[in-house]
Amino acid sequence: MIDLRSDTVTKPSPSMREAMARAEVGDDIYGEDPTVNRLQEVGAALVGKRAALFVPSGTLGNQLSLRAQAEPGREVIVEGRCHIIRYEQGAAAALAGVQLHWVTGTQGLMTAEQVEAAIRPKDPYSIQTALISIENTHNAGGGTVYPLSTIQAIHAVASAHQVPMHLDGARLFNAVVASGVSAAEYARHFETVTFCLSKGLGAPAGSLIATDDPGLLERLRRFRRMYGGAMRQSGILAAAGLYALKHNIQRLAEDHAHAKRLATRLQQIPGVAIDPATVETNMLFFEVHSNKLSLPAFVAALKQEGVLINAVGAHTCRAVTHLDVSAEMIEQAADRIARVLK
Repeated sequence: MIDLRSDTVTKPSPSMREAMARAEVGDDIYGEDPTVNRLQEVGAALVGKRAALFVPSGTLGNQLSLRAQAEPGREVIVEGRCHIIRYEQGAAAALAGVQLHWVTGTQGLMTAEQVEAAIRPKDPYSIQTALISIENTHNAGGGTVYPLSTIQAIHAVASAHQVPMHLDGARLFNAVVASGVSAAEYARHFETVTFCLSKGLGAPAGSLIATDDPGLLERLRRFRRMYGGAMRQSGILAAAGLYALKHNIQRLAEDHAHAKRLATRLQQIPGVAIDPATVETNMLFFEVHSNKLSLPAFVAALKQEGVLINAVGAHTCRAVTHLDVSAEMIEQAADRIARVLK
């Protein structure tokens, strides 16, 4: 089975499992898990921040960052198709008590002008803007990479209005590998930065929140406990994260090449519409138009052929490459898609 549904389906390699089995552990709530402490140090250094906090998931990392920086009754500016809106079960409202201000970006990317227009006036009548959140790479935008110049322009607007910024960097290292911009250069424009250790990096679970502010770190730690995200002997998971950061960042370039190759193959198949130029990292969205197959029927038939993908619209599918998908599998997947449509 060739699983292209998401890079979340990756499984720990034998070497990663060995690192997990050897992990030295302690009670992380007491700050006594040496492997967690080491992961937090390494992760913070990678993004140029003073400290980091280990959490079970990227969703929790985002929600803790919102809760720690935005008071209930305030507003957070986000792009209209971002993960915080689409895939976090309304947690911003339910848990943090904040309102989300949707900005319609292009392929998931907002401009500085759009962000400035979304910042509320400081008057007695308007809800106040508490935070600006950016997702890089942008999942629903097609794995798109925020240009550094755009982030710098948005940061200038945020600074002028004294509004902090959060980076949902679930796939930050995909952006790093694709753009050549360092993680620290991206991260220096944000008060909080999250990035996942799972997904393309291959760990079974876990994310980090990084910040320069000791007071903010303590708020994040407190809310992690409140939200049920504090763990005990979590060094077993942290060891997988350390392995991922050491071995699996640069290899993301392979995933990007595989996605581009798949897009090129799909472009040649009758009934498929895709522009390979839009494929920047490890995600591709393509349209399927068939007189014989509905999209659910196409996805089901493809599963029978041994390929898993997700339908994400009336005619649109998403495929995601990752470390468990080889170049040979990409060719096989394209052949099977062509066969099903034929």
